Amino acid sequence: MSEFTSKLRLLKAYRIGLLGTELAKAVLASAREINSLDKRFVSLTPKRASRGNVLLCYENKGFFLKSGERIPNDHTNRWESVQIAQTFLDLGYRVDVISENNDWFVPAKHYSFFVGNRINFDRIADSINRDCVKILHIDTAHWLFNNSGEHQRLLELQRRKGVTLPTRRSLKPNLAIEHADYATILGNEFTISTYAYANKPLYRLPISSATLYPWPEDKNFEACRNHYLWLGGYGLVHKGLDLVLEAFTQMPDHRLTVCGPIHEETDFANAYEKELYRTPNIHTVGWIDLDSPEFLEIRGRCIALIYPSCSEGQCGGVVTCLHAGLIPIISYESGIDVDEGRGLILRGCRIDDIKAAVQRISGLPAQQLEAMARRNVEFAVTNHTRETFAVSYSRAVSEIVICEAKKRQSATNLVQTRALAERCHGLAHTSVQNDSSSQC
Repeated sequence: MSEFTSKLRLLKAYRIGLLGTELAKAVLASAREINSLDKRFVSLTPKRASRGNVLLCYENKGFFLKSGERIPNDHTNRWESVQIAQTFLDLGYRVDVISENNDWFVPAKHYSFFVGNRINFDRIADSINRDCVKILHIDTAHWLFNNSGEHQRLLELQRRKGVTLPTRRSLKPNLAIEHADYATILGNEFTISTYAYANKPLYRLPISSATLYPWPEDKNFEACRNHYLWLGGYGLVHKGLDLVLEAFTQMPDHRLTVCGPIHEETDFANAYEKELYRTPNIHTVGWIDLDSPEFLEIRGRCIALIYPSCSEGQCGGVVTCLHAGLIPIISYESGIDVDEGRGLILRGCRIDDIKAAVQRISGLPAQQLEAMARRNVEFAVTNHTRETFAVSYSRAVSEIVICEAKKRQSATNLVQTRALAERCHGLAHTSVQNDSSSQC
């Protein structure tokens, strides 16, 4: 055998081996995807006889817990999704649950209701039975407002700082509200206004909170009047941390504690390295467990939360801070209602607006600051708990069910009226032929 032939055979064997390796990798990847949480399906049965089927396409982690495992508190939608399913189970419906990211699922049975958030909503709505009632669960401002708001913030940052950062909270375009018959919505009038163009019935819901805090009896409101907290998640520019950092560098007599996933956005951390780590009045903690003693210590030394987000549905972090007794200084776009007896809605989200709001709060008497903090706890306990979400969602669904029943009754009456009209028309035609009158 020639040296050329030998090398050719080795090459063929190498290619076959390489192909086999790649094929094995693809099979393993497919198996992992098929078994991933995003592709899992569960069907829940009511305690009484089923009156129909509901498809829920939303967060599904809470439906696949191990024995004794609690629903995670890292995001309110974990529990809220479970409660949405329970609402329909209580009404006697069988509930099929899939992940919001399940792009494989195709409805194969008749559904009375389809409930989902913006992800996958229009795809499933197009493939489900036509008489299914489609309820969009809105947990953020409309994607056009959200995306344009973040782009504007990034552009302003580029002009101030001379650095370009990527979008992190950009939403995929969708026509979810256009495909919906009804919608439930987490947010305030701002959030609602971004969907008003669609002229769909909207049912406002309060975001839930899993954590309730005891009142800090030993908190010294005089001592903490100049201490502030920024608390937020992924998308630091979207949530206004850049603006807050720049504002506090200009207020050395005020202190800022920063809690959030700074390490996940290294480009932001590099751009604001000095502000985050080398500015005496700014202390960067990073990510923090809101159930931890460390967070309780932080809320004990801070007077207020500063959170100038450019777009939200209804910010769970803000609600957590209300429960913790912090005074909110937030943007209108944060999705939480605040009156002057409890805090401040920023007039704008410019650096000067933030400085003016901080100085205004710091200038109030300690007794007034304590009263505002107590009112925020009372507001949160009254409006933002798991119980208030459950009651509000149940009420919304009940109203939708009643509305649909009225529509069906009206449709039935219309059919009956048309049938009677046609019958009368036929009798009238016969009467004319017979030269007699009709009483129809």
